[in-house]
Amino acid sequence: MSSVRNRLVVSHLAVALVGAATTVLVVVLEAPAQFDRGMNGRGMGMGQQGAYRDLFMSALRDALLIGSVAALVIAIVAAWVIAVRLARPIEDVRRATRAIRGGDYDLQISAPREVELADLVGDVNAMAHQLREVESERVRLLGDVAHEMRTPLTVLTGRVEGLQDGVFTADPELLAGLGAELRRLQRLADDLGTLSRVEERRLILEKAPVDLAELARIAVDRFDADPRARGVQWRVNASEPVEVDADVQRLGQVLDNLLSNALRAVAGDGQISVEVGADAATATVSVTDTGAGITADEVERIFERFYRGRDARPGEGTGVGLSVSRGIAEAHGGSLVAESAGLGHGARFTLTVPREPTPAHR
Repeated sequence: MSSVRNRLVVSHLAVALVGAATTVLVVVLEAPAQFDRGMNGRGMGMGQQGAYRDLFMSALRDALLIGSVAALVIAIVAAWVIAVRLARPIEDVRRATRAIRGGDYDLQISAPREVELADLVGDVNAMAHQLREVESERVRLLGDVAHEMRTPLTVLTGRVEGLQDGVFTADPELLAGLGAELRRLQRLADDLGTLSRVEERRLILEKAPVDLAELARIAVDRFDADPRARGVQWRVNASEPVEVDADVQRLGQVLDNLLSNALRAVAGDGQISVEVGADAATATVSVTDTGAGITADEVERIFERFYRGRDARPGEGTGVGLSVSRGIAEAHGGSLVAESAGLGHGARFTLTVPREPTPAHR
């Protein structure tokens, strides 16, 4: 299999040969006629003119031969230099792709001056950077999952071993604790499954007409009966029907997550406001609390998977609820954003979904 470098040299050499052959052919065919036309009228006999023509053509052929050989030698050298220069970025790309295949994503290639090769090198560098980010995310995800599973598994292992050794008795309180840890593991597994489908764009939505105002009222009523809501003041502005084309279960999951986080933020003593609004194109649900608030650097980080904030207590959720909720919103063609004036000033989460029907998201 020939290399690009050799092909470039051969192509340059072929061009030089074609050019030299064309030059020789044109000169040999045209030079005698041009010589005769130039010598006409100079008083020379035909024999003398023929002798001069032969001398001229002999000298011309020798010059053409020497010139052609010199041109071919120079063409070969120039073609080799140019081919090496053009092939060097391709060799760099080849080495880089082999390094990437071997798991080395830190190699960066210097961009050549040629636009097309520079674009190729830029694409390879971008691919290496993206793969490095994916690998970092994979390693971090594995660590986060192991960390999230470690606590409930440690509790379960300790309790079960205590039961086996007779240290604990299977009273209702102990069994309730075991059930809570098992539910925590189940919730983590469910959230991870949903998060995986969201990130791989495989989340299937079963869309139907949904009254967003009614969905918000039902969610608030459900949380108002939660023991954690004792002392919380609820303000709900969702009197007018707001119909959207959406998956009612998935949107309910988002609202449940937002209200659960709001309850955790106010810690049973504060106010939670839920407001549903709409215009011609979109519908919104805003959940506002007067709780702990969010720092400016955390407003976006809280949507990262497993990020639970610096003040989160052990066992408070799985840390992927907001990631899943934003993914569900985006699967509907909408968004989920957070706002906060800072610590101690509460927070506001706004879910936006389009009112026009959109294709089911997979």
